Amino acid sequence: MTSINLPKIALGAWAWGNDGTFGTGIDAGELKPVFDAAMSAGLNLWDTAYVYGMGTSEKALAGFLEGLPRESYIISDKLTPQCMDSSATHPVDAMLKMELANMGLDHFDIYWIHNTSEAPKWTRALAEYFDGRDDAPMIGVSNHNLAEIKEADAILREHGLRLGAVQNHLSLINRSSIDSGILDWCLANDVVFFSYMVLEQGALTGRYSTANPMPEGSARADAYNPVMDKLEMLNAKLAKSPRSTASGPRRSPWPGPSPRARCP
Repeated sequence: MTSINLPKIALGAWAWGNDGTFGTGIDAGELKPVFDAAMSAGLNLWDTAYVYGMGTSEKALAGFLEGLPRESYIISDKLTPQCMDSSATHPVDAMLKMELANMGLDHFDIYWIHNTSEAPKWTRALAEYFDGRDDAPMIGVSNHNLAEIKEADAILREHGLRLGAVQNHLSLINRSSIDSGILDWCLANDVVFFSYMVLEQGALTGRYSTANPMPEGSARADAYNPVMDKLEMLNAKLAKSPRSTASGPRRSPWPGPSPRARCP
C-alpha cells in the first residue's frame, strides 16, 4: 500500500455531482474559486465518486486538476457496489478504468468500498485485483460497522494488503463511530479515520435557521428543515462553547458518500 502524507482536512465533491442532495445547478464558475482557495491553503486531498452524479463530480474535479503536477494533489475515489457491472469479465477493472478515464488519471491515491452492499464480495475482488501490485492505493471502507470493518481488514490481509482507512458519518448529533468502538479500533490499528458530514451538510454551521431554512428542492432540505428548530437551539448553545462545531477526531468534514447511494 502506498504511503501518503495526508493533510488534516479533505475536501469532498459530493455536491459537485448535482444529484439533488445539495440541490442542482452548481456550475464550474462557483466551484473553481473554492478549489483554488483550498489548493492555495495546502488542502490538496479531494474526494469524489462515480455515483456523485454518475461521473459528473469526477469530471468537474478533473477539469480543475488539468495541467497541475500529479504529485500536487491526492485523489480519493470509490467502488460503489450498486454501480458495479457484474456482467463485465472483470468488474473491478471496468469500474476503475471508467473512473480513471473520467478524471484523466492513471491511478487513485485512496480507494474505498463505498458501502456494505455485498461488501465482502467486492472487498475480496478489490484485494485480488491489487494483490502483489506495487501501485495499490490506500484501501478504505465507508459506512461500515465495527464487525464489517474487521472483516474487510482480514480479507485484505489474506492478499498482502491491509485496511488503511475508515470513512463514516460522524458529528455532534451522530456519535455512532465513537460509541461503537470504531474510532478506538482505528487508533489502535493505525487506520486513518475520516469523518464525513461533521457539519451535517451545513445544518450545524449556524447559517441556517427556522427563519432562514435550507433552500427547497434538495434532499438535505427535506432532511434538516423539519428539525431546524432543534438544530437552531443546538447551534445557539455551541456558539457559546469554546469548542468548535467542526472539531473531529482525526479528520475534518467532507461531503462523503451516502449510505443510500444507488445507480440506475
